[in-house]
Amino acid sequence: MPLSIGSLLLSFLLCTNAVVVLNEERFLSRVGWQRAQPNEARETLKGRLVALLYAVQMLLPIPLILANTVAVTLLLLFG
Repeated sequence: MPLSIGSLLLSFLLCTNAVVVLNEERFLSRVGWQRAQPNEARETLKGRLVALLYAVQMLLPIPLILANTVAVTLLLLFG
């Protein structure tokens, strides 16, 4: 598969899907990425990444459902 804008967008969509389905109790707390207090979240790079992770998990599920539907439809129609 040649590198194109479509394949880059599809890989971004798949990576975003992977971030959204991560479970805090089963995975994130085991590796030390549980939610921090609001003032601790902005002090370190790790805290900022954890805050970004939880923001993505909270804000993107509905838009991702729509994006996945469009991506699957386009892949079925155009291969």
